[in-house]
Amino acid sequence: MKYLLIFGLLLAGTFAHAQTQFLAKGKIEFERKINVHRQYEPQENDSWFKEYISKLPKFHTSYFDLYFSDDKTVYKHNRDGDGPKNFWGIGPSKENTIMVDLSKGMFTGAKRVFEENYLIQDSTRKLEWKISDETRTIAGFECRKAVGKICDSVYVVAFYTDEILVSGGPESFNGLPGMILGLAIPRLYTTWFATKVQLIEPKDADLAAPTRGKKVNHKALEATLQKSLKDWGKEGQRNIWWVML
Repeated sequence: MKYLLIFGLLLAGTFAHAQTQFLAKGKIEFERKINVHRQYEPQENDSWFKEYISKLPKFHTSYFDLYFSDDKTVYKHNRDGDGPKNFWGIGPSKENTIMVDLSKGMFTGAKRVFEENYLIQDSTRKLEWKISDETRTIAGFECRKAVGKICDSVYVVAFYTDEILVSGGPESFNGLPGMILGLAIPRLYTTWFATKVQLIEPKDADLAAPTRGKKVNHKALEATLQKSLKDWGKEGQRNIWWVML
């Protein structure tokens, strides 16, 4: 009886291990939630704007698809969910299409910044992530927490799974030992969380890089934004962070 019990435990462990899937190709749906009420800080005497904001739904929700295959990821807008439609208050660069070629370390992003369409071609973002032991389950995957920083002072909290072998994530975030399925940027009052992961073979069209827009790199675009938004105060700085995601 003792040996049968040991054999049963070993068999159960082997079966559980066999059920673990390590994905290299597929599609992830992300839900992005923006706290609209916190995007702007009206002046104390700006009672009209305060009242206007208070009547809006608190969150603007959108859905994005991330296709991944071995060394490439493409992130693109799918549809809007709840929240105000076409509300100028959520700022620029909210429906980006981002292609990352991990093997070449190259980034191509199509972003609309106010009235201008930009095609950003540059090297991939390199963040110094600090990985912790904290975990949470997202879309059925156990994910580990990591913290990084963009634009010198903006903290990013990510949750990644090593069961998806591609080192990608929403927007242009990458560089962790697996796929980012959860992301939060407190200073932008915004989160991105995977709602489902599908094991599919992406088509060539799904992984195609965007091609339209005024060609720039990150440094040139940031310099343009700093110049044009220098008198916008906190609102201008937050818009720059959005564009540089």
